[in-house]
Amino acid sequence: MPLRSMLTFLLFLFAGAAQAATIMVWGDSLSAGYGLKAEEAWPTLLQTRLESEGFPHRVVNASVSGETSAGGRSRLPAALNTHKPDVVIIELGANDGLRGLPTKLLAANLDAMVSEARKAGSKVLLVGMQMPPNYGPAYTRSFTAAYAEVARATGVPLVPFLLEGFADRPEFFLSDGIHPTAEAQFQVLDTVWASLKPMLGQATAKR
Repeated sequence: MPLRSMLTFLLFLFAGAAQAATIMVWGDSLSAGYGLKAEEAWPTLLQTRLESEGFPHRVVNASVSGETSAGGRSRLPAALNTHKPDVVIIELGANDGLRGLPTKLLAANLDAMVSEARKAGSKVLLVGMQMPPNYGPAYTRSFTAAYAEVARATGVPLVPFLLEGFADRPEFFLSDGIHPTAEAQFQVLDTVWASLKPMLGQATAKR
Protein backbone atom coordinates (compact mmCIF):
# COMPACT_ATOMS: atom_id res chain seq x y z
CA MET A 1 0.00 0.00 0.00
CA PRO A 2 1.42 3.45 -0.90
CA LEU A 3 2.51 5.50 2.11
CA ARG A 4 -0.10 8.21 1.54
CA SER A 5 -2.91 5.66 1.35
CA MET A 6 -1.66 3.93 4.46
CA LEU A 7 -1.56 7.18 6.41
CA THR A 8 -5.07 8.05 5.26
CA PHE A 9 -6.31 4.63 6.34
CA LEU A 10 -4.68 4.92 9.77
CA LEU A 11 -6.10 8.39 10.32
CA PHE A 12 -9.53 7.02 9.46
CA LEU A 13 -9.16 4.23 11.98
CA PHE A 14 -7.92 6.56 14.72
CA ALA A 15 -10.73 9.02 14.09
CA GLY A 16 -13.33 6.26 14.30
CA ALA A 17 -11.82 4.86 17.48
CA ALA A 18 -11.74 8.26 19.15
CA GLN A 19 -15.38 8.85 18.34
CA ALA A 20 -16.47 5.40 19.52
CA ALA A 21 -14.51 5.63 22.76
CA THR A 22 -16.04 8.68 24.38
CA ILE A 23 -17.93 8.64 27.67
CA MET A 24 -20.01 11.75 28.30
CA VAL A 25 -21.04 12.53 31.87
CA TRP A 26 -24.33 14.42 31.73
CA GLY A 27 -25.00 15.68 35.23
CA ASP A 28 -25.38 18.52 37.66
CA SER A 29 -23.11 19.92 40.37
CA LEU A 30 -22.63 16.45 41.88
CA SER A 31 -20.71 15.52 38.75
CA ALA A 32 -19.41 18.96 37.83
CA GLY A 33 -17.24 18.91 40.96
CA TYR A 34 -18.83 21.85 42.73
CA GLY A 35 -16.51 23.21 45.41
CA LEU A 36 -13.61 21.02 44.31
CA LYS A 37 -10.58 21.29 42.08
CA ALA A 38 -11.23 19.95 38.60
CA GLU A 39 -8.88 17.03 39.14
CA GLU A 40 -10.75 15.96 42.29
CA ALA A 41 -14.17 15.40 40.71
CA TRP A 42 -15.21 11.82 40.10
CA PRO A 43 -15.37 12.14 36.27
CA THR A 44 -11.68 13.10 36.29
CA LEU A 45 -10.95 10.16 38.58
CA LEU A 46 -12.87 8.01 36.11
CA GLN A 47 -10.48 9.03 33.34
CA THR A 48 -7.55 7.96 35.50
CA ARG A 49 -9.15 4.61 36.29
CA LEU A 50 -9.92 3.92 32.64
CA GLU A 51 -6.30 4.52 31.73
CA SER A 52 -4.97 2.43 34.61
CA GLU A 53 -7.18 -0.53 33.67
CA GLY A 54 -6.39 -0.37 29.97
CA PHE A 55 -9.59 1.13 28.59
CA PRO A 56 -9.07 3.57 25.70
CA HIS A 57 -12.12 5.72 26.44
CA ARG A 58 -12.01 9.49 26.80
CA VAL A 59 -14.22 11.17 29.39
CA VAL A 60 -16.08 14.36 28.52
CA ASN A 61 -17.60 15.96 31.60
CA ALA A 62 -20.48 18.03 30.25
CA SER A 63 -22.11 18.46 33.66
CA VAL A 64 -23.45 21.87 34.70
CA SER A 65 -23.98 22.99 38.29
CA GLY A 66 -27.64 23.73 38.98
CA GLU A 67 -28.85 21.71 36.01
CA THR A 68 -32.33 20.18 36.06
CA SER A 69 -33.70 17.27 34.09
CA ALA A 70 -35.60 19.71 31.86
CA GLY A 71 -32.45 21.73 31.20
CA GLY A 72 -30.45 18.61 30.50
CA ARG A 73 -33.13 17.37 28.14
CA SER A 74 -33.11 20.62 26.15
CA ARG A 75 -29.30 20.74 25.87
CA LEU A 76 -28.69 17.08 25.14
CA PRO A 77 -29.19 16.96 21.34
CA ALA A 78 -26.49 19.58 20.71
CA ALA A 79 -24.06 17.82 23.07
CA LEU A 80 -24.65 14.47 21.40
CA ASN A 81 -23.96 16.04 18.03
CA THR A 82 -20.77 17.69 19.31
CA HIS A 83 -19.20 14.83 21.27
CA LYS A 84 -20.77 11.77 19.59
CA PRO A 85 -20.34 9.71 22.77
CA ASP A 86 -20.27 5.95 22.89
CA VAL A 87 -21.68 6.02 26.43
CA VAL A 88 -23.76 8.68 28.15
CA ILE A 89 -23.96 8.70 31.95
CA ILE A 90 -27.15 10.57 32.87
CA GLU A 91 -26.92 11.94 36.42
CA LEU A 92 -29.74 14.45 36.77
CA GLY A 93 -32.73 15.00 38.99
CA ALA A 94 -31.33 16.14 42.32
CA ASN A 95 -32.24 19.77 41.64
CA ASP A 96 -35.70 18.70 40.49
CA GLY A 97 -36.21 16.95 43.82
CA LEU A 98 -34.98 19.89 45.86
CA ARG A 99 -37.56 22.04 44.08
CA GLY A 100 -40.33 19.50 44.56
CA LEU A 101 -40.85 18.82 40.85
CA PRO A 102 -43.60 16.25 40.25
CA THR A 103 -41.86 12.93 39.76
CA LYS A 104 -43.88 12.17 36.62
CA LEU A 105 -42.18 15.14 34.96
CA LEU A 106 -38.77 13.92 36.15
CA ALA A 107 -39.45 10.48 34.72
CA ALA A 108 -40.62 11.96 31.42
CA ASN A 109 -37.45 14.03 31.08
CA LEU A 110 -35.19 11.10 31.96
CA ASP A 111 -37.02 8.84 29.50
CA ALA A 112 -36.68 11.46 26.75
CA MET A 113 -32.92 11.80 27.37
CA VAL A 114 -32.43 8.04 27.26
CA SER A 115 -34.32 7.89 23.97
CA GLU A 116 -32.39 10.83 22.50
CA ALA A 117 -29.04 9.32 23.43
CA ARG A 118 -29.96 5.94 22.02
CA LYS A 119 -31.19 7.53 18.83
CA ALA A 120 -27.71 9.04 18.49
CA GLY A 121 -26.16 5.59 18.87
CA SER A 122 -25.03 5.91 22.49
CA LYS A 123 -25.32 3.42 25.31
CA VAL A 124 -26.86 4.90 28.44
CA LEU A 125 -26.14 4.47 32.13
CA LEU A 126 -28.81 6.05 34.32
CA VAL A 127 -27.74 7.28 37.76
CA GLY A 128 -30.39 7.66 40.44
CA MET A 129 -30.72 10.02 43.37
CA GLN A 130 -32.70 10.02 46.60
CA MET A 131 -34.33 12.79 48.58
CA PRO A 132 -33.80 13.30 52.33
CA PRO A 133 -36.59 12.18 54.68
CA ASN A 134 -37.80 15.72 55.37
CA TYR A 135 -39.45 15.74 51.93
CA GLY A 136 -41.97 13.23 53.22
CA PRO A 137 -42.27 9.48 52.65
CA ALA A 138 -44.66 9.71 49.72
CA TYR A 139 -42.46 12.06 47.69
CA THR A 140 -39.18 10.35 48.57
CA ARG A 141 -40.55 6.95 47.54
CA SER A 142 -41.98 8.33 44.31
CA PHE A 143 -38.74 10.17 43.52
CA THR A 144 -36.58 7.06 43.97
CA ALA A 145 -39.06 4.94 42.02
CA ALA A 146 -38.95 7.30 39.02
CA TYR A 147 -35.41 6.19 38.16
CA ALA A 148 -36.22 2.51 38.57
CA GLU A 149 -39.30 2.87 36.40
CA VAL A 150 -37.40 4.59 33.59
CA ALA A 151 -34.61 2.00 33.74
CA ARG A 152 -37.13 -0.84 33.67
CA ALA A 153 -39.13 0.67 30.80
CA THR A 154 -36.08 1.45 28.66
CA GLY A 155 -33.89 -1.48 29.65
CA VAL A 156 -30.88 0.66 30.54
CA PRO A 157 -28.62 -0.19 33.49
CA LEU A 158 -29.23 1.80 36.66
CA VAL A 159 -27.01 3.01 39.46
CA PRO A 160 -29.71 3.27 42.15
CA PHE A 161 -28.07 6.00 44.24
CA LEU A 162 -25.03 8.12 43.38
CA LEU A 163 -24.21 8.77 47.03
CA GLU A 164 -24.55 5.16 48.14
CA GLY A 165 -22.61 4.28 51.28
CA PHE A 166 -22.04 7.76 52.70
CA ALA A 167 -25.18 9.89 52.27
CA ASP A 168 -25.75 9.83 56.04
CA ARG A 169 -22.17 10.74 56.96
CA PRO A 170 -21.70 14.53 57.32
CA GLU A 171 -17.91 14.27 57.23
CA PHE A 172 -18.10 13.29 53.56
CA PHE A 173 -19.84 16.52 52.56
CA LEU A 174 -18.75 20.12 52.18
CA SER A 175 -20.01 22.75 54.59
CA ASP A 176 -23.24 23.11 52.58
CA GLY A 177 -24.18 19.54 53.51
CA ILE A 178 -25.08 18.77 49.89
CA HIS A 179 -21.93 18.33 47.83
CA PRO A 180 -19.48 15.48 48.47
CA THR A 181 -15.90 16.20 49.51
CA ALA A 182 -12.83 15.27 47.51
CA GLU A 183 -12.44 12.14 49.63
CA ALA A 184 -16.00 11.06 48.87
CA GLN A 185 -15.41 11.30 45.11
CA PHE A 186 -13.59 7.96 45.21
CA GLN A 187 -16.68 6.30 46.68
CA VAL A 188 -18.85 7.92 44.02
CA LEU A 189 -16.51 6.59 41.35
CA ASP A 190 -16.65 3.07 42.77
CA THR A 191 -20.45 3.19 42.76
CA VAL A 192 -20.63 4.29 39.13
CA TRP A 193 -17.78 2.04 38.00
CA ALA A 194 -19.54 -1.15 39.10
CA SER A 195 -22.28 -0.56 36.51
CA LEU A 196 -20.20 1.25 33.90
CA LYS A 197 -17.37 -1.24 33.46
CA PRO A 198 -19.54 -4.02 31.96
CA MET A 199 -20.68 -1.56 29.28
CA LEU A 200 -17.17 -0.80 27.99
CA GLY A 201 -16.17 -4.05 26.33
CA GLN A 202 -12.65 -5.41 26.51
CA ALA A 203 -9.78 -3.41 27.96
CA THR A 204 -6.58 -3.17 26.01
CA ALA A 205 -3.41 -4.80 27.33
CA LYS A 206 -1.73 -2.62 29.94
CA ARG A 207 1.93 -1.85 29.39
